[in-house]
Amino acid sequence: MTDTSDERPRGALHDGPLPRPLHIALVGHTNTGKTSLLRTLTRDAGFGDVADAPGTTRRVQGAQLRLDGRPVLAWYDTPGMEDSVALLDYVERLAGTERLDGPARIRRFLDAPEAQGRFEQEARVLTKMLDCDAALYVIDARDPVLAKHQDELALLAACGKPLLPVLNFVRAPAHRTQQWRESMARLGLHALVEFDTVAPPLDGERQLYGRLAMLLDAHAATLQALADHLMQQRQERRVAAGRLAAGMLLDIAALRLSSAADDDALRAAGQDLQARARQREQACIDALLALYNFRNEDYAAEPLPLAGARWDMDLFHPQALKDAGISLGVGVAAGAMAGAAVDVMLAGVSLGTAALIGAAGGGLWQSVERYGQRVLGKLRGYRELSVDDAVLRLLGLRASQLIEALDRRGHAARDPLRLAGGAAEADPRSAGDDMPDTVQARADTGDRAWRKGALPAELKEARSRPEWSALNGKHEDSPRRAAAVRSLGARVAGTAAA
Repeated sequence: MTDTSDERPRGALHDGPLPRPLHIALVGHTNTGKTSLLRTLTRDAGFGDVADAPGTTRRVQGAQLRLDGRPVLAWYDTPGMEDSVALLDYVERLAGTERLDGPARIRRFLDAPEAQGRFEQEARVLTKMLDCDAALYVIDARDPVLAKHQDELALLAACGKPLLPVLNFVRAPAHRTQQWRESMARLGLHALVEFDTVAPPLDGERQLYGRLAMLLDAHAATLQALADHLMQQRQERRVAAGRLAAGMLLDIAALRLSSAADDDALRAAGQDLQARARQREQACIDALLALYNFRNEDYAAEPLPLAGARWDMDLFHPQALKDAGISLGVGVAAGAMAGAAVDVMLAGVSLGTAALIGAAGGGLWQSVERYGQRVLGKLRGYRELSVDDAVLRLLGLRASQLIEALDRRGHAARDPLRLAGGAAEADPRSAGDDMPDTVQARADTGDRAWRKGALPAELKEARSRPEWSALNGKHEDSPRRAAAVRSLGARVAGTAAA
């Protein structure tokens, strides 16, 4: 979908008779988030260099978007303009009393010695403006409206190309969005877009391409097709994410380990079970990050202080379940009452036959119903371990919230996502919540279902089908399991079942 490159001649953007892609430059003052915007629009967290210091981008860089295998749009990231006040005065002096139009005035400046000296940065920007079909004027909505911005716009408008202002960082607490809107209107720029690169609105791309289509009527059909394609890709990613999480949940729900009845063997088997579950969840997290084109460092577990040391938040630690609003079920309680020396290392593990043997005198013989005749025939010789329902619900909750967070995260975000109390937290610099009410309601309903609702039917069925788990010795990827992945995946991701 996306190619990145340094600035290249137009002919290098395609081979053969393919039509030239639409060229759009990102321009504006230094350190307003132009590179960050391109990272989000191209879904490439590694594009360009991003830093808080001004002047990070020193040269023009390009990226292509493809549709049906051919490039249809070429973005160009340009250096920041740093001295527009002095430059505008210089351009006017160069023109003198001649009646030159805007592009002619800019070309005269580009032929002057100062374009290779004092105003070299600005010359790169204006050269690219003349070469492109349109430009996005990226504004840091947290900045005050100053004279330098008006002079920048005067220089850019002189290039004679359509210009679309983009208000960036509009979710920051101290943004000045309304002031910028009023200022742009006074300059005759009434069409603009709010697009936070750290946490973009769910329909942000559609709005941006729609505004561009208004300015570039001849390319409106291409821009609309590109916006539709990007939306379809987003929906397909969401479906794929749900199925990745569902596969993980079924693998862990169907996981069963057998152990000898002595305490040491039981403890070792419990640790093995927990390790396999942790590793499987981590593999799912890695796959979700790759699906959304994020890096492993874009996600971090919330540290939990224990006994004077700092440990990673652990899937099986009771505090993780408590923080997520999930109570431990009868499986863990029964296991703890089994009479054996089983310590906290078995938290979150259901002990099949151990629960039956140890709980008989404690009034918990009702657990027989949970394990059925399969367990009754194995009361002698070994004990069977599985992951507790409460842990499965925590896994579902974490997967669901991580998918929601990744779906709404911009590729310009620099602070990692963290799971605190079972909830995914976004970059702290993007305060606020722009989710539509229907989306927010869907997320809230999903969270409550995982915290308090019954275990999904697919996971209950997986309990009796150990062959469904790739973590067990014999694994069968049957049509029945594939159907369970589809239906459970829709529940986890909040999408329509397919």
